[in-house]
Amino acid sequence: MDSANSTRQDKAESRRRRSRSSDSEDEERRRRHRKERDRREPRLDNGRDSYDDRERKRRRSHSPAHKSSRKRHHDDREPKHSSSRDRVEDFSRDTGSKHKSRSDRFQDSRPSRETSVEITSSRKSKQPLPSQAAAFGKDDSTALDAGEAVPEKQKPNYAPTGLLAAASNSIAAADGTSIVLKYHEPPEARKPPTKDIWKLFVFKGNDIVETIELGLRSCWLVGRELAVVDMPAEHPSVSKQHAVIQFRYIEKRNEFGDKTGKVRPYLIDLESANKTLLNKEEVPSSRYLELRDKDMIQFGHSTREYVLMLSPKN
Repeated sequence: MDSANSTRQDKAESRRRRSRSSDSEDEERRRRHRKERDRREPRLDNGRDSYDDRERKRRRSHSPAHKSSRKRHHDDREPKHSSSRDRVEDFSRDTGSKHKSRSDRFQDSRPSRETSVEITSSRKSKQPLPSQAAAFGKDDSTALDAGEAVPEKQKPNYAPTGLLAAASNSIAAADGTSIVLKYHEPPEARKPPTKDIWKLFVFKGNDIVETIELGLRSCWLVGRELAVVDMPAEHPSVSKQHAVIQFRYIEKRNEFGDKTGKVRPYLIDLESANKTLLNKEEVPSSRYLELRDKDMIQFGHSTREYVLMLSPKN
């Protein structure tokens, strides 16, 4: 009998040990789970919940059931006042105070629409502004009555003075002086293409004195100023800067409306004293005239004839 009792006691003791060990294992597992959760979702330093916990609570607070409960709680309270303005008015009415609310004082201090319109209309005057002389105490009528002569106002002059062009188009000579150029190339200046061979033959009587290849440059300045000209002419009737042979790119439209551009030679007289002749006719000053094949040019009273020739195409 004693052995049976001892056996039962041993079994009960073993069961208690196993239950305690399982409880300790469960406790240890829960502790590890809490550590893992704290590691994944750290709390803030001041003990508040983490961002995820707050988001979870916020979503829970915005649920329809929570809204309905809040609405019921709000209806149960049955507020006496519907707005802060009503509360202020009721408080002033109950206490009998003569002070008005802030919004009422602001409404009273603001001017009415009619008052603002009157102020604006009084500030704006429909009369024209007085003249400068009248504003400073002098009027034209009084000046005329007193016999004083009213000075005429100087009008603005927008004509070019030529100072800027003179400063930008000057060449220093060997003796230290600067020579002002009377001509500068236009934006459409181009050298003639290699397929168009333009030559200028200089005749003195029946003899060819010189042959000039015009395709070497886009501009040829003719005159007696050897420091700046490209084609010297030493006759006394020729000006220092007499005329220019300029190659220009000009676009034209054909009968079909298509644009076609060509580089053509032009002649311009630089307001010379003895003029320039093209085919025995006087050339107007400061105007471009297109040159064609076999045209003859003369500068001043010189007997030399400059004949322009275009080589025939093969």
